[in-house]
Amino acid sequence: MQFEIIGQITNIEIIAVENSINDLERLNKLYGKGRWRKLKGVAVVKRDDYTGKAELHWYEAHGIGKRGFKIKKYL
Repeated sequence: MQFEIIGQITNIEIIAVENSINDLERLNKLYGKGRWRKLKGVAVVKRDDYTGKAELHWYEAHGIGKRGFKIKKYL
């Protein structure tokens, strides 16, 4: 599912850090070792069939950046 984030992500919260992340091994293999965190936030997203607010989840590590965005629910 392709989507575009429009504007900034707000209400950012940390969900999990390092060993609490289930996909930590996969993240280290794909993107390199880092201090990975799983975060959630709210942003306006644009898809073919929808434009509006959605809750997003993603992974982030210092020096690597944000990876693996997904829409968790529409608001």
